[in-house]
Amino acid sequence: MAKPEQTDASKNLTPAQEALRKLWEDHVRYEFSTRNTDDTLATMVDDAYVNHIPVLTGGGGRDELREFYSKRFIPQMPPDTEMTPVSQTIGEDQLVDEMVFKFTHTIPMDWMLPGVAPTGKRVEVPLVAIVRFRDGKLAHEHIYWDQASVLVQIGLIDAAKLPVAGIESARKVLDPTLPPNALMRRGDQSQ
Repeated sequence: MAKPEQTDASKNLTPAQEALRKLWEDHVRYEFSTRNTDDTLATMVDDAYVNHIPVLTGGGGRDELREFYSKRFIPQMPPDTEMTPVSQTIGEDQLVDEMVFKFTHTIPMDWMLPGVAPTGKRVEVPLVAIVRFRDGKLAHEHIYWDQASVLVQIGLIDAAKLPVAGIESARKVLDPTLPPNALMRRGDQSQ
C-alpha cells in the first residue's frame, strides 16, 4: 500500500502518534504484501475484532480472526489489488485511513462479496478504516465502503435504475474538481 502524502500536520506527529501510524502500516503490509496471518495477528490484542460494516464479515478474538485472515481474507485478495491513499488522521488511540481500494474480481472474495462468483470486472471503491489501538496494538477495525458502488461495478445492480454510483464515486474522491450532483440532475430529467 502506498503511503498517504505527508502533509504539514502529519509531519508534526507525536512519538505516540507515529507509533500508531507505523503499527498500522506494518499490519497492512502483513495483510497485503507479505500475506502472513501470524504476523498480522501479532499486531493485534488478543480480543481484537474486525468488522467490515457493509457485509458484516470479519471476526472477534484471536481464533475467529485467525480463521478469517487465513481462509477468507488474505488468500481471497485478488492479485492486482491496490490502494491509493487519500487521507489519514491520527489521534491519541485511533487512526482513520481513507483510500481508494482497487481490484479485479477474478477470485472469490467472501470478505467483500460473500456468495458472489468472480465476475472478472474491475472495481474501484472509496474505503475508510477506523482503527482503535489499545496497549500498543490494534484493538478493532471498522471498515466502511459503499457496497452499492461495488455491486454496480460488478454488474449486479443497474445504476441507471437506482440513485447509486459506480466507479464515479472513487474518481470523485480522487478528483474533487469533478462535477457534483449528477444523480440529482438525472433524477430531475426523469420527472
